[in-house]
Amino acid sequence: MDYIKSIFKVSSNEDFVKDVLSAELAEIGYESFETETDNLIAYCPINQFDKENVLNLLQEFPFETSISVAHEEMKAQNWNEEWEKNFFSPIIVENRCVIHSSFHTEIPQLEYNILIDPRMSFGTGHHSTTSLMIASMWKMNMQNKNMLDMGCGTAVLAILAKKMGAKSVVGIDIDEWAYKNALDNIQLNDCQEIDIRLGGVEQLTENDSFDVIFANINRNILLNDMEKYVKVLTTNGHLFMSGFYENDIEMIRQKAETLGLQFVSYKEKSTWVAVQFEKK
Repeated sequence: MDYIKSIFKVSSNEDFVKDVLSAELAEIGYESFETETDNLIAYCPINQFDKENVLNLLQEFPFETSISVAHEEMKAQNWNEEWEKNFFSPIIVENRCVIHSSFHTEIPQLEYNILIDPRMSFGTGHHSTTSLMIASMWKMNMQNKNMLDMGCGTAVLAILAKKMGAKSVVGIDIDEWAYKNALDNIQLNDCQEIDIRLGGVEQLTENDSFDVIFANINRNILLNDMEKYVKVLTTNGHLFMSGFYENDIEMIRQKAETLGLQFVSYKEKSTWVAVQFEKK
C-alpha cells in the first residue's frame, strides 16, 4: 500500500499537544505516527488522504500553537528499515515489561520481554494509549482467560496476554499492513497459536466468547462497535477501552451502561485515558 507522509511542525514543546494532534489525525484516516523534537510525522493510506480535511483539522485545533504541514507521497517499502533508522528505542512499562525490536542490542531483563518489528503498525508502547492498556492488563489475572485484542496493530497486547497465561487470544485489525505485521510478531515471540484476523467487528462470530477484551482504537469506532464487543463478552467479563480523552469518558460510559456494562475505573496519561467496564 502507498502512503502519504505528512510532517507537522509543532511550535509547542508539550508532548500532549502531539498526542492530541495524533488522535485528531487518526479520526481522518492517519494510521501511524513518529515524534521528533519539533515534528510529528504521520502516515495515511493514499486512498484515505484528504488534504482539505487536514487543513480543516489544523484550523479547528483546540490548542493555541502554531502548526505547519508538508506532505509527500511514499511508495510501499520495508518499514522495518525505516523504523530502525529513525525511531523506536526499547520501551519499559512499569518496570515489568520491555518492548524492543530485533535491531536493539542492549535489552534489560524484565518479567515480560516482547519483540516487536513494527513495520507500519501502531503499538510499540511509545504512545500513551498502548502503555495505558499494558498497565491495565496488570490488573487482570490472565491465566486461562480468552482474550480479544481489537485493533491489534503490532499485536503487542495479544502477545503480552499470551505470555501472561491466556488460554486463547484473538487479534483483529482492519489494516492489511498491521495484519501482516501482527502475523510476523507472533512468530517472533513464539506465540503462533494467537488467532490474527484481517477486518473489523464483522470478524467476530457467534462462536466467539471472551473473558477480557482490549480495544484501543478511537472514540467514534468504540461507540459504534461497543455493542458487538458486549455480545461476545462473557458474564463478569471485562472490557478495557482506550484511544480517547478524559472529557470523552462520560460519552463512553453512557453508551456502555445502556449495554449493561458497569463502570469500574479509568487511568490517565498525557491527556489520554483507558477505561475498564465489567459485564454483570
